Amino acid sequence: MTRQRDAQRFRTVGDGSGLAASDSFYPEEIQLALRNRGMPLEALRYSLTPTGMHFLLIHFDIPEVDAGKWQLKIGGLVANPVNLTLEDIKQRPSQTLAVTMECAGNGRALMNPRPLSQPWLLEAVGTAEWTGTPLRGILEEAGIAPNAVEILFTGLDQGVQGNEVQYYQRSLSIDEATRDEMLLAYEMNGEALQPQHGYPLRLIVPGWYGMTSVKWLDRIEAIAKPFDGYQMSATYRFSQTKNDPGEPVTLIRVRALMSPPGIPDFMTRTRLVEPGPVSITGRAWAGRQQVAGVEVSTDGGSTWDQASLDVRGDEPVDGPVSPFAWRPWSFQWDARPGRYILLVRATDSQGNVQPVSQPWNFQGMGNNIAQRVEVLVE
Repeated sequence: MTRQRDAQRFRTVGDGSGLAASDSFYPEEIQLALRNRGMPLEALRYSLTPTGMHFLLIHFDIPEVDAGKWQLKIGGLVANPVNLTLEDIKQRPSQTLAVTMECAGNGRALMNPRPLSQPWLLEAVGTAEWTGTPLRGILEEAGIAPNAVEILFTGLDQGVQGNEVQYYQRSLSIDEATRDEMLLAYEMNGEALQPQHGYPLRLIVPGWYGMTSVKWLDRIEAIAKPFDGYQMSATYRFSQTKNDPGEPVTLIRVRALMSPPGIPDFMTRTRLVEPGPVSITGRAWAGRQQVAGVEVSTDGGSTWDQASLDVRGDEPVDGPVSPFAWRPWSFQWDARPGRYILLVRATDSQGNVQPVSQPWNFQGMGNNIAQRVEVLVE
């Protein structure tokens, strides 16, 4: 009887923590969720996310690639088109950079009504150390023609989306593509890329949402007009209706996440915390901006207190491991018996603050709503 009573306590904590028919997901969404994975929020303890915990999104299938036969084709409007083997690329100058990558659809399943697609909650994020050669050097050697306006990246992954057979393709302006931090990466966390993360070579675009970091690269082309393929014109847009073109999704919005304190209820993930001092920790990031501050609310958002940056518990720690990686933060809470909703939000160096209620959009993009964690202190 005591165990049944405890379970009932968890089900009734906060708003919407119980399971109801309105919470059900379509089989197609479940199928997508089983193919992809989010980062467990307890992995926020790591400055670099272990590869097996890093979030993963695969649009179509993982291509079968023989690295011994594979070549990267550089062409289009260039003076010196060339095909490069993986060994050719590894012989070029290398760079290693820690990058926080987040899916543009992170938080989609928290919107109401929920846009139907990969049903991310908050876990579509991770920070890895990527090693590769700067894209800029290869483009300079290729010699981009004066009439080129964009660089088009094509992956080997092929499928159907929007009733269109396609390879996954994204483009960047020449100014963006030639930034110093853009990488053609062949290693993740010191090891060769795993098949699901883009083996043998992928693009890394620090500061942008993850859809731009094309995996399983097949070719790079300089083109004379903006690319209007499906992944640029029909998706990854801040649209209000199906036919609204909206604005394109680009740079990552400011966000903080906490590693939920205490221990979880198996089904609802509501947290059980003992009374007394509780250290709440997490990470915050802001794309190309800096994180200016992190705030925590222990009363559902009525009041906010400043967290300490670059601290875990009472101990100072190193700050971000690169300009494009998340930043640690910590908050000390005197937890007293009762039911609580904890919230965390961050502010970036341009004054942008995470919203407590998220403006809706048709595709469920860029939802950086403040994280809510339901807690029972007992």
